[in-house]
Amino acid sequence: MERKYRVEGMTCSACSAAVEREVGKVDGVKNVAVNLLTNSMKVEGEEGIESAVLEAVDRAGYKGFLEGEEKKSETIEADPFSEELEIKRRRLITSTIFLIPLLYISMGSMMGAPVPSILEGHENLLTFALVQFMFTTVILFLNRHYYVNGGKSMWRRHPNMDTLIAMGSGAAYIYGIYVILQLAYGFGHGDMARIAAYGHELYFESAATIVVLIDLGKYLEAKAKHKTSGAIRSLMDLTPEVATVIQDGEEKVIPVEAIEIGDRILLKPGENVPVDGVVVEGISSVDESALSGEPIPVEKTAGSDVMAATTNGQGRLIMEAKRVGEDTTIAKIIALVDDANATKAPISKIADKVAGIFVPIVIAIALATGGIWLALGAEPAFALKLAISVLVISCPCALGLATPVAIMVGTGKGAKAGVLYKSAESLEILHHVETVIFDKTGTITRGKPYVTDVVAAGISAEELFATAYALEKPSEHPLAEGVIRAYEETYGTENKLSLEHFEAIPGRGLKATLNGETYYGGNEALMDSVGADLSAIRTQLDALLAQGKTPLFFAKDDEFIGLIAAKDLVKANSKTALEKLHAAGKKLVMLTGDNEKTAKVIAKDLAVDRVHAGVLPDEKEAYVRQYQEAGKVAMVGDGINDAPALARSDVGIAIGAGTDIAMESADVVLMHSDLMDVVSAMDLSKATIRNIKENLFWAFFYNVICIPVAAGLFYKPFGLTLSPMIAALAMSFSSVFVVTNALRLNFLSLDKAESENKEEFSEAIDFVEIPSVKTKAHGYNKKEEAQKMDKKILKIDGMSCNHCVGRVDKALNELDGVKASVTLDPQEAVVEGEKLDSALLKKAVEDAGYTVIAVE
Repeated sequence: MERKYRVEGMTCSACSAAVEREVGKVDGVKNVAVNLLTNSMKVEGEEGIESAVLEAVDRAGYKGFLEGEEKKSETIEADPFSEELEIKRRRLITSTIFLIPLLYISMGSMMGAPVPSILEGHENLLTFALVQFMFTTVILFLNRHYYVNGGKSMWRRHPNMDTLIAMGSGAAYIYGIYVILQLAYGFGHGDMARIAAYGHELYFESAATIVVLIDLGKYLEAKAKHKTSGAIRSLMDLTPEVATVIQDGEEKVIPVEAIEIGDRILLKPGENVPVDGVVVEGISSVDESALSGEPIPVEKTAGSDVMAATTNGQGRLIMEAKRVGEDTTIAKIIALVDDANATKAPISKIADKVAGIFVPIVIAIALATGGIWLALGAEPAFALKLAISVLVISCPCALGLATPVAIMVGTGKGAKAGVLYKSAESLEILHHVETVIFDKTGTITRGKPYVTDVVAAGISAEELFATAYALEKPSEHPLAEGVIRAYEETYGTENKLSLEHFEAIPGRGLKATLNGETYYGGNEALMDSVGADLSAIRTQLDALLAQGKTPLFFAKDDEFIGLIAAKDLVKANSKTALEKLHAAGKKLVMLTGDNEKTAKVIAKDLAVDRVHAGVLPDEKEAYVRQYQEAGKVAMVGDGINDAPALARSDVGIAIGAGTDIAMESADVVLMHSDLMDVVSAMDLSKATIRNIKENLFWAFFYNVICIPVAAGLFYKPFGLTLSPMIAALAMSFSSVFVVTNALRLNFLSLDKAESENKEEFSEAIDFVEIPSVKTKAHGYNKKEEAQKMDKKILKIDGMSCNHCVGRVDKALNELDGVKASVTLDPQEAVVEGEKLDSALLKKAVEDAGYTVIAVE
């Protein structure tokens, strides 16, 4: 069971590491991932541990809230960065108002600027110090959250960024109070030497400037964070807040949240669609570019689907709501992005390990710095300055932001381009993939067969086409859809033939009765089983197969009457996409259930390294496992039968036109159903991981370089040190740099998919008529041949679906001289051939994984 929580109060990677460490100790928790950027936490574990998880968050020093009852996308919808930005803006402005006079008073005289006489000279040093003390106290009070949070974290032994800031600025502030006491003692006892010694050792301006500069950095960081969710917000802005609903003949404006399934909604010209649904009245064009990437508006009439966040054109439409709330396409996109942002990429484990021990090590280095310089005879003020610099410059803000900010920008960029990553892990792994396996039908090709040839034997081509149309009308086979579409485009929907009986024959085709006559339609195996002779058209058949066309055969009783050939078009962008992936060094594999000749014809013009034809649906997963032995594998598919392979692969990619089951099994969902988006997904993965590595490098490199300088290692040889104020400025801008670097991903150029409509099928159907084929070429009668053939019926146990039928059918028909017809109900195989060997037949079935219980 997986639950999501919101965690408040985290400021750096040490905070998220502390929360993960405490929650990970809870019994029943299997996995925990804390996202510093969105202040969210995803916990995987047993049921009923929610209260224990919240207690663990509290022990770590933070406040946790369960988000189970809220919308998954609430974190993004509410845009927490906006509220955070406003709070930090007000705090920065107020703090700066008090910092300006403080800096003027403390450093104005050094720059020759006029200052009030009451603050000039040795005699006014105490007043000078007290005024600075008052301004600094106000500034530190405005920023008291650093001290409250830092103190709590220290008390719970989970020191974080706030602890370092509190210790650094607090040390300067306390030292300033100590100086005031020394000045007061000196004036009270007339000790002018003491006054001269401490008169210019005040560091109030450093304490105040440190927190104000960090406020500046945090404000700029929050502003940059706000931009990271811009891609999602731009999509959400397309969903209107209200909609016009037609109820009882009246138009009523209601909130979108109040729309229910079945409501009729009026879409006026220029309005955005509020929910997913179907048009019931009107004609218009709808701009779907926000979701599909297709720049050309799509014409919508009665029966057309429309999606939320798309824009109606100049027409007036009435639609019926089909999916509302979290079920709309746009809501699912946002939920997927939100879920991806709540996960962690494997690469972030490096930062997590460092963050867990980083702050204690920095505190130890700061204490050692001050102690060593004091031991070397340095002035206490100098040693304190270096120790404070080490504390302030080492805050691990950038370290904690390096991964999540890049993930958020990357997933947001992907969502806007129609590429949805379900997790940060899939985003990282994708660019490591070595082999990409593609399903053919519907993935590389359009999945819609187009009729190219009608070859009639003994009847007219028009009569064959009409017969085929009547036979295939009840069928759900893809080839049947092609025949029906082609016939209706050629002759219309009228057909005088009367279908009296229809029976589907699994794995082979169909049987039907037309006007009292028995007809068959299906593959070559079906023709063989009914005794239809194809020898006279073998040359033509081979030519059609060589062109990548798939034949559909028809017979009247045992007399072959013709075939209809169709071919599936390669999608407009598939060739280009495969070439780009091949050029990127990926090994490309195509899987298809088609025969080998058809598969090779389609693959010959594509940049495919291997083709596996005749693949049964349940065999795709086995091919994925086979290629995984050589490296990471991505599987691209769209159908229910692709789901096991998608789940087995290292990264499963489901194209948008696919089924819900395929999308559930996948790690990446492509909204556009175009292979160019596979290229985009990989390019975005590579760019995002490169960006994360850059962020981690600079976060580590920054600390490796700056800590030694702040500790004074270069003071003796080069006189080089860092003042606490410069250290605070450098630390603040390290976080800004990381977030800004991640925002560069928004400028990444992704390959745009071209419109599929640019490649319409325009080939004319070729009508051919040949003489009737009633006997074998060598002249003897079929019935005589049948008398010489043995016939056996195998009773089989264990077959549960058409996949099983296909396995047994394949196993038997691969035997020499054997023709088999396998059925699921009853579970049996009718086998014909010369001198059939029962033992051999039984072994073939058992090798396929099933049991022969009888041979008749």
